[in-house]
Amino acid sequence: MKMSDLVAQTILEMLDDHNGNAEIQRNELATTLGCVPSQINYVITSRFTPEQGYMVESRRGGGGYIRITRVHADNETLVMHIVNSIGDKIDKVTAEVMIKNLYRQQLLDRKLANVMMVALSDRALATAPQNIRDSLRASIFKNMLIATIS
Repeated sequence: MKMSDLVAQTILEMLDDHNGNAEIQRNELATTLGCVPSQINYVITSRFTPEQGYMVESRRGGGGYIRITRVHADNETLVMHIVNSIGDKIDKVTAEVMIKNLYRQQLLDRKLANVMMVALSDRALATAPQNIRDSLRASIFKNMLIATIS
């Protein structure tokens, strides 16, 4: 498992364990996971955005922390925020994290989450030229998400 995936998984588990709220000491988490603090920042800024259903508050300094809160919105609004946040391209790992998050939030059942994971996998897109796979993946993902609320 890539370090960024481990960081994201750890934060998601913290959110699940604390009713959608997690207060993170960046340096402590980095030490625990064996990574550098900038990797924690990268994961938070790329995977825990308002468009993905999170509010992030940061306080710097010796007693600083990063507080992440899962925002509770109606399903249609949340899915549309996610669709709008995807952009023109999305890599496989980011798509997988988003699908797992949707499953954890019970916006997707296990079967649909698995279908999405397979449909967006590198194996499913193997016949597409490498330089357009992430664009194709984004288009497919957005359309699958829209279909869940139609």
